[in-house]
Amino acid sequence: MARLNLLEETRFEKLPVSVFPNQQLASQAVAQRIADLIIRKQQQGEMAVLGLATGATPVGVYAELVRLHRENRLSFKNVITFNLDEYYPMLPTAPQSYVTFMYEHLFNHIDIPKSNINIPDGTLHLAEIHAFCLQYERKIEELGGLDLQLLGIGRTGHIGFNEPGSAPNSGTRLVTLDDLTRRDASRDFGGKENVPTKAITMGVGTIFKAREIILMAWNGKKAAIIKEAVEGEISSDVPATYLQLSDNVEFVLDQDATAELTRFNTPWLVKDCVWDSQMIKKAIIWLSDAVNKPILKLTDDDYNNHGMAQLATEKGPVYNINIDVFNKLQHTITGWPGGKPGSDGSKRPERAEPTKKRVIIFSPHPDDDVISMGGTFLRLVDQGHEVHVAYQTSGNTAVWDDDVLRYMEFSIDFEESIGKDSRHLKAIYADMRKFLQQKQPNQIDTQEIRNVKGFIRKTEAIAGARYAGLADDNIHFMSLPFYENGKTQKNSVTEVDIQLTMELLQQVKPHQIFAAGDFADPHGTHILCFNIIVEAMNRLRQTESWTNDCWLWMYRGAWHEFETHEIEMAVPLSPQEVERKRNAIFKHQSQKDRPVFPGDDAREFWLRAQERNRETANNYNKLGLANYEAMEAFVKWKFD
Repeated sequence: MARLNLLEETRFEKLPVSVFPNQQLASQAVAQRIADLIIRKQQQGEMAVLGLATGATPVGVYAELVRLHRENRLSFKNVITFNLDEYYPMLPTAPQSYVTFMYEHLFNHIDIPKSNINIPDGTLHLAEIHAFCLQYERKIEELGGLDLQLLGIGRTGHIGFNEPGSAPNSGTRLVTLDDLTRRDASRDFGGKENVPTKAITMGVGTIFKAREIILMAWNGKKAAIIKEAVEGEISSDVPATYLQLSDNVEFVLDQDATAELTRFNTPWLVKDCVWDSQMIKKAIIWLSDAVNKPILKLTDDDYNNHGMAQLATEKGPVYNINIDVFNKLQHTITGWPGGKPGSDGSKRPERAEPTKKRVIIFSPHPDDDVISMGGTFLRLVDQGHEVHVAYQTSGNTAVWDDDVLRYMEFSIDFEESIGKDSRHLKAIYADMRKFLQQKQPNQIDTQEIRNVKGFIRKTEAIAGARYAGLADDNIHFMSLPFYENGKTQKNSVTEVDIQLTMELLQQVKPHQIFAAGDFADPHGTHILCFNIIVEAMNRLRQTESWTNDCWLWMYRGAWHEFETHEIEMAVPLSPQEVERKRNAIFKHQSQKDRPVFPGDDAREFWLRAQERNRETANNYNKLGLANYEAMEAFVKWKFD
């Protein structure tokens, strides 16, 4: 019976999927499978032939293999590896080279013979590539084929660098990279213009010949393409769908990457559900959108025709369900994000007391506060709360180089205008110009340049916070050390980051914390900053009583917004407040008109925020609620 239930639950899935609570556990499981294969081959006196992938996805697997080598004496002397791909052209010593990647993450730390390592050569002349690719294929075949192939998946659905349009029988070859793939790689190269347009990759047909294929994917950024690959029709538009034709493939995913699979996103379509309050809310909002009706107009037929007959039977009549969900949504809307004085707090997302609250708005970068919750920021100040803003990082990697020269030229002119000797500044300026003229893509700036970039972001943040009505004493610049290395890839969080955060929290003793819960941030700074806050609060909650009255609200907006069913507080904005929010964002001039790292959304940050806020308001309106100009959305964090 359990087997039948599982088959019913996964009936939309066209290939095997294994789900783990997080990517660490998933990576450890995959690494153990590789280790078991290597050991089995050792016992049989055979070589283990592995196909390896690069990128962020397999890093945890390689780290676990290195640990197994060091602590469990797992030997790689009988292992031969073939990497999936390499940019072209690409020097093997370049920081972005997959040769560099593989040695840094794996090969330098294990006992594999260097002669057993095979990676496509990004230094070949064009005329040599075809013969190299044939030889690469021939070498794999002569070894009896790949025992196991590791794969990640790109947002275009590519496996290896087999972009949309690739044929299912394609072999190793030179390919042209999709524009989205190049945008995703732009941060590693210091801009999309520096990303190679081509790559050498194993083909889909080469991958298919492996005796075992494991495709891994982590986090919600991959959820949409995972749904297409697992549940979609086989199409060259999504090359990963070709894997549905293999009997040897398994998708290994963390929970976030499964978010859009039917059995997790809309489970009522495949099985009987436990209809708790949150599941009911999500289902009714989904049904309203599916039939294009306000909630209060949904009928028994709508429920029955869309897989929700069980809900109607167990919790009905359906109109009562509709009313209940409608009221819950209505109660999330408040013009008083700090709580409404003298009100019944049980029907509002925030407490009425204390009437005037101490508030800290944590901003990972120096503009996330006004971009993501600028309207609520203004409202909290206007309503008399003691608001503090804490800028967690300097944001100094996201300033254009020519802005540094412009500000230095301003400083030199100012010193000379008041009769000061500017020779020292001019010498620093000359060194900066020389460095920037010779600067390579993604090269770390000198400390002086990083300082100036940080000063630019700092003055813009001060201007934005002052516009919101904050006194200078309530503006805090934390400069958390994990960020301050000048690299796009940040250091690990340390005890210093947590202690600095604890000290600020102890100083303010807030009743409310607002923090960025926008974990789709493609650079990872948001989630690191959020985890620091949570760790700091968890420690303080063990000893300090004020933490019992402190609520943590998560905001989004710079990259994605919360789904409507997730929202626990929605703050409506008037047209005038939308304009004030836009003016606060405009104080961050270095991020306008085109930020250094825009992600794959070409819109300016103010426009992204404005349109997302309007979309949130429109979603509420389509459900039958009031028609506001815009809304900012929040979700309350539940501490353990």
